[in-house]
Amino acid sequence: MFKFKMNERSLFAVLLRSPWWISLLISVLMSVGAFALLPREYAVVVMLGTFPFVVVAAVAAWRQWNAPSPARLAQALERAAAMSWRDFALAMEQAWQHQGFSVTRLEGLAADFRLERQGQVSLLSCRRWKAASHGVEILRELRAACEQQGAQGIYLCLAPVSDVAEAYAKASGLRLIHGDGVAVVLLQAGTP
Repeated sequence: MFKFKMNERSLFAVLLRSPWWISLLISVLMSVGAFALLPREYAVVVMLGTFPFVVVAAVAAWRQWNAPSPARLAQALERAAAMSWRDFALAMEQAWQHQGFSVTRLEGLAADFRLERQGQVSLLSCRRWKAASHGVEILRELRAACEQQGAQGIYLCLAPVSDVAEAYAKASGLRLIHGDGVAVVLLQAGTP
């Protein structure tokens, strides 16, 4: 199966993260400008060339329509920060099961859960979800455990990791979920 990964800094990737109406506005302005400045046969071609912006606007609108409000995200983060490890672990287990993963709790320092879906295995480390700072060492341990088990790594925390840790995670292929990402994981499963 072919997977397409868009560069984070490409125009369309930026527009997908922006409000939907910006892409639509670009399309309209390009079309109006083309009809005002170009001969009609060229203006039609330019107008047809704006179709990708309309598609991006539709995708962005769909994503934004289904996204939780900032108030719900903040509320979910507050609740997550107030949870004990036992409650948070249970919420994480339910959240990942809701996404179709089989979840196994692990007893170890590097990872807390083994997630499996359609033959893909991931190790989730989230025990330090409340920590104020997250350095590279915990990510190194997670990466070593992932290499040992042939799994992908996910590190989940409320506070952002350090810049060095973020660069290490990116270079190592570890997925970082922090801040609003944690709230989205919890809200998708109806927790907390």
